[in-house]
Amino acid sequence: MAATVQSRRPKFKNRFPTVLTAGFRFFFLAAGLFSVAAMAVWTLWLAALAGGDTLDVLPVRMMPYLWHAHEMMFGYTAAVIAGFFVTAVPNWTATEEAGPRFVTICSVIWLSGRMAIWFSAWLDPFLVAAVDLAFIPVLSTAILGRLTQKSQLRNAIFLLLLCTLFAGNLLMHLDWVGWSTDLAETGVRLGIFTSAAMIAIIGGRVIPAFTRNALNREGYLGALPQSYGWLDRIGILSAVLTALATLPFVPPWGLGALCLVAGAVNLARLTGWQGMATRKNPILWILHVAYLLLSAGYLVYGSTLVFGILSETASLHLLAAGAIGCMTLAMMTRASLGHSGRPLVVSGPIVLAYLMVIGAAVFRTFGTMFFDYFPVMLISGTLWLLAFAVFAWVFYPILTRPRPVRQSS
Repeated sequence: MAATVQSRRPKFKNRFPTVLTAGFRFFFLAAGLFSVAAMAVWTLWLAALAGGDTLDVLPVRMMPYLWHAHEMMFGYTAAVIAGFFVTAVPNWTATEEAGPRFVTICSVIWLSGRMAIWFSAWLDPFLVAAVDLAFIPVLSTAILGRLTQKSQLRNAIFLLLLCTLFAGNLLMHLDWVGWSTDLAETGVRLGIFTSAAMIAIIGGRVIPAFTRNALNREGYLGALPQSYGWLDRIGILSAVLTALATLPFVPPWGLGALCLVAGAVNLARLTGWQGMATRKNPILWILHVAYLLLSAGYLVYGSTLVFGILSETASLHLLAAGAIGCMTLAMMTRASLGHSGRPLVVSGPIVLAYLMVIGAAVFRTFGTMFFDYFPVMLISGTLWLLAFAVFAWVFYPILTRPRPVRQSS
């Protein structure tokens, strides 16, 4: 009987396209393509606005800037999070990975959410909310079951963070159905700071480990990455608290103070991970740069709230476009190569994509200190969409074709 079941599995799996056979395949490719499309729409809208046209024909119910913020957070970033968790949690728990049926169901729900938001001006807002909000709960069912099976208590925090991510999306929809009038921007911040907290946790685990392993393989003779448990705990706790502090009952100075603590502590964590030793290995240094932008993002945003050094929106982009943009691109490239059976080496175009995302984030955050608003927005937006266009172009064949067959010696 066992042999019969095993013989049927390949036939079942082969009924699905390769891109639907693993979570990372569909969601990383979808995230890359969607990021290009969404940023292109946003950049074109800004270009029209700069020329005196408001492009009122957009079929979205909400203000365009809220559509942009929502889709980059709960469209693009949520897709990357889904691809990561659906792939990583089975590895953490030594359980069977989600099958093609689950990936297909999640992909349909995610795509339906994107369509519902895009055509929201023509749809009932309650229907739009129901369709868009369904994605994270369905995704969480697979994660919850696997973490419960193996008593992964230290990973249970991700379920809490998925709940807060869902809450951020819910706050935005409460505005759009007319049940509130000032929660949409709070929802965006909650989503951004929740994603930043995930980076503080996951980055703190994988960056020193990946760096240590690579340096050992290279025969590196210098100091290896070090982590300190007490520092890690403070860094993670402060990052999680900043997410909760984005809620309306916390005064701005309180959130700002927490951000300054989170930035300083996580920067101290990063200094022990030997980032300079990775400067010749792009797939490693982009992880260190992403974590540097996380720390700097907390510090800049906290300084803005406490001391008023920048506009709040501009400073927020060092976390959103910088830390989240760089870390998601880093993890998508690394996980796609590793889980498709390829060497962990990125090509020149992907290194260029890394640099363009960094440039987009830094220029969006600080550019208006030196240049006019619209040129900054258009240049940073163009850099971002070009970076992800390169990712989609390079990784499309990797994510849509089966693992390469290794030749036996």
